[in-house]
Amino acid sequence: MFDSPHRRLNPLTREWVLVSPHRAKRPWLGQVERTQAKSLPEYDPTCYLCPGNDRAGGVKNPPYTGTFVFDNDFAALLPESATEVQAPTSPLLAVEPERGICRVICFSPRHDLTLPELDLTTVENIIKTWTEQSADLGKRDFIRYVQVFENKGEVMGASNPHPHSQVWASGHIPNEPDKELSAQVAYFNKNNRPLLADYIAEEHKRKERILAANDHFTALVPFWAIWPFEILLSAHRPGLTRLTELTSAEVTALAEVLKVITTRYDNLFEISFPYSMGFHQAPFDGEAHPEWMLHAHFFPPLLRSATVRKFMVGYEMLAMPQRDITPETAVERLRSLPDVHYRHKSMA
Repeated sequence: MFDSPHRRLNPLTREWVLVSPHRAKRPWLGQVERTQAKSLPEYDPTCYLCPGNDRAGGVKNPPYTGTFVFDNDFAALLPESATEVQAPTSPLLAVEPERGICRVICFSPRHDLTLPELDLTTVENIIKTWTEQSADLGKRDFIRYVQVFENKGEVMGASNPHPHSQVWASGHIPNEPDKELSAQVAYFNKNNRPLLADYIAEEHKRKERILAANDHFTALVPFWAIWPFEILLSAHRPGLTRLTELTSAEVTALAEVLKVITTRYDNLFEISFPYSMGFHQAPFDGEAHPEWMLHAHFFPPLLRSATVRKFMVGYEMLAMPQRDITPETAVERLRSLPDVHYRHKSMA
């Protein structure tokens, strides 16, 4: 069915992706390059995210033992931005002020442990911290959107290997969530059901793209995936629109699925697998959003090995995204991997 070139629609953004499966049906065959795993210490005295160490401007981290949150020392958004900006005298040169708050969230004091190697309780605490930060930032009268995200790995721009995530809260809804808002509102108004609720139900009927699922969450390679091993992680419950609405059972279920995704990623090429991950929550605009369901996107750049990456160049930058390996092939590869992290094989 999917052996020839075709394009697939992403209903969340209403954008298309070109799929060319004839170019690389089995991208992992042949030599798989290995990279030497970096051995990191539990504590690094030179790391500005480790407990007790100095950050920019001489600010000292406390001797934290769980998650640790602080305002980003080099924030992209400021809470007290200019109320007016000098606007050019042309409607084609639009500009407006933007306010916001940027914070950093260290996962744990351990410098050497990423999400898949942390125990379930620690991952649950990270989710609770994301929730607390979303609630704290989302209640401010000038904030309309809260973006929780993680850049893992140097290739994804992580400036420090100490495992951490970020949260940026802004006065306007950013581009990608805004696209999803429009699409989900349109679908809900037509069908009286959340788009993602119907999509997840459809995927469970077919089962061909699902990586992991429990009573509350499903992780899958979406039908419209752009990145080779892209993952969509969606809640099951209509009405769960933000991290702040998670029940305790859903926190545990989310932690379980996060560990499965990130462990399979690491096991794919037996490296600390890079990605950008972020939760798309409903806007914090004081409105009800029955069309929205809490979900997260994982966008990893690796394709055939630890050293072969997918780049968005040429046609993809100028025309539309394109991929060779189909989502169905990608999820089969991920499903074939063990749940035990490759660094812990001898302990299993």
